Amino acid sequence: MRVLLVEDDDRVADALMPALVRRGLAVRRLASGAGVLDTVGEVDVVLLDLGLPDVDGVVLCRQIRAASDVAVIVVSARGEVDDRILGLRAGADDYLVKPYDVDELVARVHAVRRRKAPAAVGATGTAELDGVHIDFDRHEVTVDGAAVALSRKEFQVFGLIVAADGAVCSREHILEEVWGRAGAAENRTLDVHVANLRTKLGRPALIETVRGVGYRLARKPDRAE
Repeated sequence: MRVLLVEDDDRVADALMPALVRRGLAVRRLASGAGVLDTVGEVDVVLLDLGLPDVDGVVLCRQIRAASDVAVIVVSARGEVDDRILGLRAGADDYLVKPYDVDELVARVHAVRRRKAPAAVGATGTAELDGVHIDFDRHEVTVDGAAVALSRKEFQVFGLIVAADGAVCSREHILEEVWGRAGAAENRTLDVHVANLRTKLGRPALIETVRGVGYRLARKPDRAE
């Protein structure tokens, strides 16, 4: 697996890179944000530090997500809840706070890579509701004909809710399918992703919350296989 490490601290990079290589990863390193957008198409996962010398890491994360669907894991010393939420809202697939265990980092790298395939949402064909069109096969969403840039996990969450055809999609099902676990942090992250979807789709009422159970569409979508 090809990993891009975006880390300005030489000591951290010098210790981490050989550890990742020993665990079977092919690692490239950039010490700043320069060149990142030109490189993301050549890697499977980006490990992104937020404290870069030339650009705020959150801004760079948004730029990566606008340009690519590559998996992004933020690895940062910024560990407050607000920092983690900000990183996830910027499009990160996962967030790990320094200091961390290298084996945990590698496990998360493999986890986000496994969830990269659009097939994880478990549906094919297309669906449409209230001007929102989702193409499961092409991993695309448009609103009134205009493309909407969703992160991989946002697409997966939305795809699972749409695939339920108007029935309730439980939180437990979404968490298991998208995150592979259902801890407190993942529950909070799911709420962030649903809020992001409502904003990006411009249809706040499209996804209804069934308190204590999960989410459903306002009505059954038109489906085409």
